[in-house]
Amino acid sequence: MMRFLSVLLFVFFSLKAYSNTLLVVGDSLSAGYQMSAEQSWPVLMGPVLAQQGHSITVVNASISGDTTGNGLARLPKLLQQHSPDYVIIELGANDGLRGFSPSTIRKNLSQMITRIHNEGAKALLMQIHVPPNYGKRYSEIFSNIYPQLSKQYNAPLLPFFLEEIILKQEWMMEDGLHPKPDAQPWIAQFMVSELTPYLQSNSLIAK
Repeated sequence: MMRFLSVLLFVFFSLKAYSNTLLVVGDSLSAGYQMSAEQSWPVLMGPVLAQQGHSITVVNASISGDTTGNGLARLPKLLQQHSPDYVIIELGANDGLRGFSPSTIRKNLSQMITRIHNEGAKALLMQIHVPPNYGKRYSEIFSNIYPQLSKQYNAPLLPFFLEEIILKQEWMMEDGLHPKPDAQPWIAQFMVSELTPYLQSNSLIAK
């Protein structure tokens, strides 16, 4: 009996050792706007990752309306609570829509990445764009924040999934900003495909 229990404990802790946690900190684009949380793309990523042989638990900590400042304020508690190995930062759209200063956005994202790395996790930054009607100069400065931070902190830059589906009216809500539930499985597959190269090449080192 003792030997059987020892084997069970060995298997349990072995699985735990090889299981990673991916935390998604985002806004309404990730929170599952006007749909159940289970329909959101971060939640749907879990089974897709498992099918590809990746033992990763996905925690969706996204909140509709969040700015980079909100994300920065919530981050310490999230890191303490979930001890993630990887953190996807999908923030900045609400900052841009409200015309926040690019320097403030950059500072908030920079502090988020630094805090994530200091906790021994790996930050993955999603590229965000604002509509062109905000002016070419602001749009360019805003968009350039993300590749610059990615290079500065050696944080993988993930593409803005909304660019892939925004022209497909059947997948977009009437506001023209948020994907419908029908689009979420595609987004999950798309995001996993973007993550997989880093996972396979060990560019993301787990704790």
